[in-house]
Amino acid sequence: MKTPLTNSVVSRALAARAHWHPLEILFWVAAFSSIWLFPGKYLILTEIALLALFALSLDLILGYAGIVSLGHAAFFGVGAYAAALLAKHELVNEPVLALIVSGLAASAVGFVTSFLVLRGTDLTRIMVTLGVAFVFRELANQNGWLTGGADGLQGVTMQPILGLFRFDMFGHNGYVYCLTVLFVMFLLARRIVNSPFGLSLLSIKNNPLRASAIGINVNFRLVAIYTIAAGYAGVAGALLAQTQAFASLAYFDFDRSADLLLVLIIGGTGYLYGGLIGAFVFKFMHDYLSVLTPQYWPFWIGLLLVVIVMIGRERITSWTLPFRKLGGRLDWRRYRKDGA
Repeated sequence: MKTPLTNSVVSRALAARAHWHPLEILFWVAAFSSIWLFPGKYLILTEIALLALFALSLDLILGYAGIVSLGHAAFFGVGAYAAALLAKHELVNEPVLALIVSGLAASAVGFVTSFLVLRGTDLTRIMVTLGVAFVFRELANQNGWLTGGADGLQGVTMQPILGLFRFDMFGHNGYVYCLTVLFVMFLLARRIVNSPFGLSLLSIKNNPLRASAIGINVNFRLVAIYTIAAGYAGVAGALLAQTQAFASLAYFDFDRSADLLLVLIIGGTGYLYGGLIGAFVFKFMHDYLSVLTPQYWPFWIGLLLVVIVMIGRERITSWTLPFRKLGGRLDWRRYRKDGA
């Protein structure tokens, strides 16, 4: 006889879904071990951490809500300029507090623009998000008295993190700072997608009409996750501005949003780690191939995308199947123990 779906059963199922897999723990142990294992690669590792957080923000709306965006760089740029302006004019001297303020500023922009994104089809959303990024780029360009225009916002001086750790020229403290923020933001995102709210987003992505028919407020949830994702992108932009002590119009460029889609195509969408893995692969290939073949490195990344499409992601990642099965068995035993 089947067990009825009581609240306790649902709660235990959600708790089991949120349990950490052994591979997840290993992933983050390896990530933090890189602080000591690669002391000469802090700058490229910082770029990977920033791109991973940026990709995580897009995965929240693309992988879990089905919202396609080609203008996600708008929120990245807003967060970057907010952090740079706060530091330059000494409005908020502490980087962590400035990071929070910058993320909230990007979230506010995301909330306002989310109502435009809700209208129309996927093609309409693509064009609207792209238009929003162009608008913010031109606003930053025309208001040079505030943003520095085409020359960028210069003369930014960053204060020590928490008043203790200065941004050193080798990038050690900057990388530890970015990696820590990435981990904290990942924990929050993981909690969101494994909650009833996150499951309702998957329902909306699969069939919005059916989700609406069973009582899910579709528009509210789409606005909420779009606002959250904008805040994530703003935090990523603020981290870049703080580590580089500079902000420029390039943060709003279409190329930045397009690269983000490439990262998610490489790593996969809808499971959070796709953006992190894709950021590592993309940045590693960019760094290595741009030295090996400076003029043709995009060709090799394009070739990788073709291979992924032709062969299929399932076949490429089939070598991890035994480890995933092991993690699933461990999670199932933990679930049975909790439910006993």
